[in-house]
This record gives sequence, C-alpha cells and structure tokens, in this order.
Amino acid sequence: MIGLDECMKLENRSNDLLAIGELLVDMISNEYGDYLSDGYTRFFGGAPSNIAINVNRMGIRSRIVSAVGEDGFGTFLLNRLDEAGMDTRGVRRVNEATSMVVVNKSKGTPVPIFYRAADFQLSFDATLAEWLHNSKIVHFSCWPLSRQPARETLEKVIVEARKHGVLIGFDPNFHKMIWQPGEDGAAYVQSIIPQVDFIKPSKDDADRLFGEASAEEHLQHFLALGARLVILTLGEEGALVSNGQETVRFATCATKVVDTTGAGDAFWSGFYTGLVKGYTLREAIKSGFAVSAYKLKYHGAIVELPALGAIREQYGLEEGERFA
Repeated sequence: MIGLDECMKLENRSNDLLAIGELLVDMISNEYGDYLSDGYTRFFGGAPSNIAINVNRMGIRSRIVSAVGEDGFGTFLLNRLDEAGMDTRGVRRVNEATSMVVVNKSKGTPVPIFYRAADFQLSFDATLAEWLHNSKIVHFSCWPLSRQPARETLEKVIVEARKHGVLIGFDPNFHKMIWQPGEDGAAYVQSIIPQVDFIKPSKDDADRLFGEASAEEHLQHFLALGARLVILTLGEEGALVSNGQETVRFATCATKVVDTTGAGDAFWSGFYTGLVKGYTLREAIKSGFAVSAYKLKYHGAIVELPALGAIREQYGLEEGERFA
C-alpha cells in the first residue's frame, strides 16, 4: 500500500522522469464553440512531452521518447523542444505524417478529433533502454498502447521498469477513436492498471472505460483491478484519491478558467515534481492541483511555469509541506 502521508522511495539516478509517447500538434480553435470557429492556432502538444517540459521548468530532470514525421510539423515540434532546452535524441523522425489533434477551445472538457500516423512508431532501442534504466519514474498514456509497434514497446518498458525499480505512472486517457476498429481497447487498458504505481483518470476517462457511474463507484472499479494509487479527478469538484485503504477528497485550487487544454498534464507535472522533491504523496497531489490551476489561466497546453515552490506559495500551500 502507498501511504498518503509517506514520501516515495526513489532510486538515486541521473534522470528524474522519462515520458514516453505521443508528440503532437494541437490545433485549437480561436473561438469557443463546437468547431464553428473560422480559425485555429497551432500549439505544441502531446501529454508526455507537455509533462516533460513542465517538470523541467519546475526544477527536475526529464527526457522524452517519441516519434514525429519528416515534415514541417515535425520540425516545428522539435524546434519547440530545443527552445525548451530538452534533449531531442529520443525523438525519432519517421516517414509518416506528424500526428495532430484538432480541438475546440473550451472551459469544460474539450472534444478532440484525432489524426494519427507518426506518433506510434516507437521501438525499444538502446537509447530507450539506457534512459529507462537511469530514470526514477516513467510515464505514459493510452496513446502508445493503442497501436503497434508502440504497444509492444510499452509492454517491454513496463517489464523493465518493474525489474529495475522505476516507478510507473499511467494516464488512462481512453478514447475509443484512437484504437483500431473492432478492438476492445477498454479491456486492454484495464489489463494495464494492476501493473503501474500511479493512475490518474478523469471522470470522463472512467466513464469511457467502465460506462457511466458515480465517482465513488469508479474508484472501486480501479481498485478492484489492482490499482495501487488512484487519483480520480473531478474537474471543479477536485479529486477522489484512494490507496485501497484510505480515501480522501481533495479540493481544486482553480479560481479562473481560460482554457482546459493540458490541465491534466499540468496536474501530473506538479505531482511528479512534488514526489521527486521529497513531498509526501498528499502534498504532491496538492502540488498537482496548484500547477493545474496555474495553467488553467492561460491558452494552450504549455505555459511558462515558475519553480514549483513559487506556484505552491501562490496557492497558499507552503504550510504543512513535508520533505523526505
């Protein structure tokens, strides 16, 4: 059991977080609404890459493994990584179009349209093996699990991570549209849940995986499958968190919502940074809410983040922090 008032025991390694998976172009509408906008703006996107950049800006070390096309969008994404000071050696350029998500600007849950080609062209090569073995935490989402060869690559990553004491974070951002027609993607995602250390579904994710149910019922769905720590986010209602023996409700820190794109990535970013900096799980979760609230005030999935301590102080979270 992972105690909420305990600090995680992390291996002493050269890299803190390894993020594996989709590197995308987010085309976000210039106006609020359901695809009625006359224009869209191109943004850097992809949850793992968003998280890797965020945590690097807040003071911990990160690396990215992904794939983009040999096209202008791929160059755009690599240039943004370079500008953010990220190591791009783990990003393959492949003979496929760079993947894209088109989304309406929203103050609620945005509705995406997916265009995929390059993002799932991942292989378990020497660079990935070396970076994984030298990392404290590895993170991935449903995207690379939904297509081959990335799925086989992530299955190897899970085995190697558990063998070498690398903590595993999994974002079960399940969308039926990213899976091949006729495949039971929900069943496959459910099979991954007992193999990871942290899982952070939203209420919408849980509804897509299990069918509509209450937050409390969904929490039990994840725990029954063997989840070690579930952080079930509920939008403006905060989150329900459980380790199987203790269930705690957390309040959101958000006071202003401009754009929800990337809010979940921001939460993961604050959570991981808090863990690496030695916060208890409870305080790391609060850090996730603080970083998410900070991001919600701005457009796009990536914003300029200050150090984690400055964000925590802005949201009144300094009191009660605990370090390893």
